[in-house]
Amino acid sequence: MPSSAPKRLTIPRIGVNAPFSELGLDENGTLEAPSPDDNNLVGWYADGVTPGERGNAIVAGHVDTKTGPAVFWRLGTVTPGTTVNITREDGSTAVFTVDAVETFAKDDFPDERVYGHTDDAQLRLITCGGNYDKKAKDYTANVVVFAHLQSYRAP
Repeated sequence: MPSSAPKRLTIPRIGVNAPFSELGLDENGTLEAPSPDDNNLVGWYADGVTPGERGNAIVAGHVDTKTGPAVFWRLGTVTPGTTVNITREDGSTAVFTVDAVETFAKDDFPDERVYGHTDDAQLRLITCGGNYDKKAKDYTANVVVFAHLQSYRAP
């Protein structure tokens, strides 16, 4: 698929229907998180490929915020075969199929496996997981959904 910025993410199986924001890297080279002020917002790593292009598109969302459950609250419950739809700026829809859902400790996160180059169009959905560490004010793990482009719907 040609490059076109993502506009909306839907995962019908878990009730996700969310708009996108653009994400970059922080001063430490770590992927930024979407704004915590909107619990129904996902972010796309804008310096990477757009969802549907050849390569690995990265999308992140919060599992919860100070106000309660957030957009990826149920992300860890998706199973292989789940459909993920991304509507793009050009009106097309990239349809992905989930291959795997895995949880990784933050101190043992497989950067290359999650963020590395792929020869086909793939998608990674990332959120927090594990236990909440009150002292660190962060979760101890990340949940990552691995998916591949299944089909394309023209505008």
